[in-house]
Amino acid sequence: MRALVPGWVRDPKVWRTEVLAGLVVALALIPEAISFSIIAGVDPAVGLFASFTMAVVISVVGGRRAMISAATGAVALVIAPLNNEHGLGHLIAAVILAGVFQVVLGALGVARLMRFIPRSVMVGFVNALAILIFLAQVPEVRDVPWPVYPLVLGGLALMVLFPKITTVVPAPLVSIVVLTLITVGAGIAVPTVGDKGALPSSLPVPGLPDVPFTLDTLTTIAPYAFAMALVGLMESLMTAKLVDDITDSHSNKTRESIGQGVANIVTGFFGGMGGCAMIGQTMINVKVSGARTRLSTFLAGAFLMVLCVVFGPVVSDIPMAALVAVMVMVSFATFDWHSIAPKTLRRMPLGEITVMVTTVACVVITHNLAIGVVVGSVTAMVVFAKRVAHLAEVTAVTDPDGTTVVYRVTGELFFASSNDLVGQFDYAGDPPHVVIDLSAAHVWDASSVAALDAIETKYGQRGKTVEIVGLNPPSARLHGRLSGELSASH
Repeated sequence: MRALVPGWVRDPKVWRTEVLAGLVVALALIPEAISFSIIAGVDPAVGLFASFTMAVVISVVGGRRAMISAATGAVALVIAPLNNEHGLGHLIAAVILAGVFQVVLGALGVARLMRFIPRSVMVGFVNALAILIFLAQVPEVRDVPWPVYPLVLGGLALMVLFPKITTVVPAPLVSIVVLTLITVGAGIAVPTVGDKGALPSSLPVPGLPDVPFTLDTLTTIAPYAFAMALVGLMESLMTAKLVDDITDSHSNKTRESIGQGVANIVTGFFGGMGGCAMIGQTMINVKVSGARTRLSTFLAGAFLMVLCVVFGPVVSDIPMAALVAVMVMVSFATFDWHSIAPKTLRRMPLGEITVMVTTVACVVITHNLAIGVVVGSVTAMVVFAKRVAHLAEVTAVTDPDGTTVVYRVTGELFFASSNDLVGQFDYAGDPPHVVIDLSAAHVWDASSVAALDAIETKYGQRGKTVEIVGLNPPSARLHGRLSGELSASH
């Protein structure tokens, strides 16, 4: 029995680190969860319940220890239109369906597909997320009393300067406390969290979403649920990879994918808005606080609920200006400024820049991160195919006796490069025997085999023989299986 208990359970130092890390993350989570609730257009309780259930459930079923999952801006942005058009019931139903999609995608091995998302798409994804979080704050500073503006600026100044004094307490928390004390103490009338809706005074209770269980409801929520599932998995798997690098340890990405789905299903049944891994809070937990176990993730959720239920009236007095400042800071910290530095742009290939800009533009226009990633990935594939298409070269050497010509093909032969291949041979002028040497090439697809067949046919029509040599084993197998089977006559 003793062997089943992890070694850290008996280490008081680990307990101290994990408990303090959980508390710090919980304190930092409250303003973000409330802010993301407002982005989604729901009561603060919905985001706070989501953060509680996501953190607690993922601490048990997740595949990456010490990673924090909660209500996030990415998920809020995806499901906000659904809530605006159809109401909270449809949003909750979409969260449950998104969880089901995530479990299915995780079981199908979607985690393995992450390696096909290029870095330029990842950078575009992060930058677009930062821009959307910033844009979501703009309505909060329109048509408001003038004290809101100096409060926002003061909050930003505190978050920039306070870490230079100490990093023991999160700067966003200090900013929120100071601005709340100023507004309450001086009696400044500005919009507060309480104006957005009542905070929870009790723990969430399970229940079914208040929607008609019809095909019409399913077709309404399915696109949003699928987008949320994709965005949640992308963010979570990206964050898990980041934590792997920081901690020099491996995590089970498939378990994490399924775990995210289970956490969202549970969150939906408890009336939460769903979520995924949070890059910012995970960095506080792993990098700043030094947490390494599931305990810190579990306690972050538990402490969050205690703070809301016990200290709800205090949280209600937080000025919205403080949360706007926090979210502006989150957006600035999230944005990859190095990616748009003139020095970086000068060195970066034009294709990579195009992919990044396309991803950002699609996300900002559609307000859908999943669409941006898909369009960005397709653009990257097109750019890659175009670049590689020109790498297939053909050089010809004619034997001294004039009876044979050897064509040496170098590079990758696939649908984009093989189209040009057919036009690089002198069918009329070549001698009777033609050798095509593919020892420095690789045949990837049916298009390339069809191109080689077309070359043989064109020479055959002129009474000339073609010999293909030098195929590596995979190319030879593909060529042997498909050659002569791809023309219209078959």
